[in-house]
Amino acid sequence: MRTVVIAPRFCGPPTSGNGGYSAGLLGRELGGAVEVTLRKPPPLERELELRAPGEKGELWDGEELVAEARPTSVELDVPSPPAFERAFELSERYVGFQRHPFPTCFVCGPKRTPGDGLRIFPGGARDGEPVSAPWVPDADLADTNGVVRPEILWASLDCPGYFGGAGPEYPRALLGRISAHLRGSVRVGERCVVMGWSLGKEGRKLHAGTALFGEGGDLRALARQVWLVV
Repeated sequence: MRTVVIAPRFCGPPTSGNGGYSAGLLGRELGGAVEVTLRKPPPLERELELRAPGEKGELWDGEELVAEARPTSVELDVPSPPAFERAFELSERYVGFQRHPFPTCFVCGPKRTPGDGLRIFPGGARDGEPVSAPWVPDADLADTNGVVRPEILWASLDCPGYFGGAGPEYPRALLGRISAHLRGSVRVGERCVVMGWSLGKEGRKLHAGTALFGEGGDLRALARQVWLVV
């Protein structure tokens, strides 16, 4: 057992951790394909306990379970990514520029400055089609070898799922579950493309898929998500 603290920089909503980043703290412990269920908004600036009973992982805030993880498999039909330049053009159609429930989100918040947030702004050519965004990781997101940390890759897979699956209404929603598989690494300065697309809606649940592609267009990571309308 050890402790982690989610710094305010890594928020989703202003007072809680970004869902993908928080889930990635557990995902990096288990490795491989991991399903993480978020039981409550991850608190900021608090010591949280990482526990690993058996093959599972858990994140605790005192006596309250924040998130739990287990090994899984992630199988998705992943769309072909656009070129980096085309992803840049599509990002100019990002819905979050006009309306955003959490504009300071670490991953997709338009109020985050370059070098602070990831500034992943996924946009699509038409309603109902996958959304795409360019992403070039900064040096402070990596380890001493220049490889982007796993929890950052989990974060990059988060918000594109909402913008790919919540249209055209875009109701306020929070990530409830993410099953991700990091298939490869990403280096600082690499010109990546992140995609998100809908996997259907079911009552208050929005289902989505996301994928991260490296500079050569190869698939580095993918995720299946469930968002809960709040």
